[in-house]
Amino acid sequence: MNQIGAENQTSITIDDAMSESNELDSCYNCFQHFVTNGFSKIDESSFEGDIIKTSFFSSLSRNPQISYRTKIVAIHKNSNTSQCWKIRAHSFGVYAKAVADTRGGDANIKYAWYGASKNEICETVMHGFSWRRHSISVSPAKHGLDSVLCSGVDGSGVRHLLLCRVILGKQEVVREDSSDQFHPSSMDFDSAVDDISSPTRYIIWNTHLNYNILPCYILSFEAPPYLSGLTEPKTIKPKTWITFGTLISILSPFLDHSQRASLEEQYTNYLEKKITRPQMIQRVRAIAGNQLLSAVVKLYTNKIN
Repeated sequence: MNQIGAENQTSITIDDAMSESNELDSCYNCFQHFVTNGFSKIDESSFEGDIIKTSFFSSLSRNPQISYRTKIVAIHKNSNTSQCWKIRAHSFGVYAKAVADTRGGDANIKYAWYGASKNEICETVMHGFSWRRHSISVSPAKHGLDSVLCSGVDGSGVRHLLLCRVILGKQEVVREDSSDQFHPSSMDFDSAVDDISSPTRYIIWNTHLNYNILPCYILSFEAPPYLSGLTEPKTIKPKTWITFGTLISILSPFLDHSQRASLEEQYTNYLEKKITRPQMIQRVRAIAGNQLLSAVVKLYTNKIN
């Protein structure tokens, strides 16, 4: 099992080589969208990045298989200084004080994960949370796995989570099947949970979305193709794997000296974990070109088969 996992991480398939380049670029484009909208990439090894990374993997600890096979790709921090975001941050602070004054001095502010598709994450980064739904369901910081299940895989195999600050105030218990409820049951409550003593889900009503939930970070990560132990794996057709080392040796005769040197440099960066597998595939594409890469991998696959 470990051998298979390692092979998948250091190899490329015909599907990887022949997929549309815009799919492999989608992760990069998504990051560009984050940056354009005021989120700046932070170093995972920094104090701040290490705290988020540790919290994320700790939240996956109840399923070691998923935790072991999950890899963080990037962390972006909300550094937006636009007037709109300043107003949102100010509104968050004002509402937190109002809730604290009402609830005995404690606004009950927590960090929580929110998982969704890439498009929805991008829309939220740009416009905030939508008013089109009755509520937003987020996961407590120590229960990130539930939000991972809600996240969608983009074209480059990467998922995205928002890490938000949420003002919970006084909470009431709401069952999962209470889909007809779209506001607190009374003025005595500010938000809802599935369990008071050990919540795995916070519910933020749409009447409060503009000022009691504030996106702070975006965590982008690669997870197993199916979430073992939680969802049934689909039938996957057999793939022919070609290691990056073998691929480079096959490509070398068709490349000039500078291209070979660049390819070897990227491979070294990959082995040293300075770049991710999708990034390695993207850079092989950029150096060798889509046509040559597809032809070489296809020929190799036909030969093996």
